Amino acid sequence: QVQLVESGGGLVQPGGSLRLSCAASGSSFSIYTMGWYRQAPGKQRELVAFITRGGGTNYADSVKGRFTISRDNAKNTVYLQMNSLKPEDTAVYYCNTAPVHRDYWGQGTQVTVSS
Repeated sequence: QVQLVESGGGLVQPGGSLRLSCAASGSSFSIYTMGWYRQAPGKQRELVAFITRGGGTNYADSVKGRFTISRDNAKNTVYLQMNSLKPEDTAVYYCNTAPVHRDYWGQGTQVTVSS
């Protein structure tokens, strides 16, 4: 199975930026559509962006125009560039296959947006 390790989160002020990384290991990473999900306290995980094996992208309305997903198949890595961050972006961010996730999850990386 694929192992997923997210990194790059932290504490930032509103309007700031972060770049998240997801390092994947296991079989056939490059064939999968990959997404970034987030889970805020008391809420369900939501899919915020995904990217196909060929580089096609899709974004949730809440992040469109602010976040950019990308991937480097040679490095088995997916990225999420997060700009113009808002307090409502505060959540634990996870990567997984998309738009349907598999049952395994990494540890996630915490993003906190606060003044």
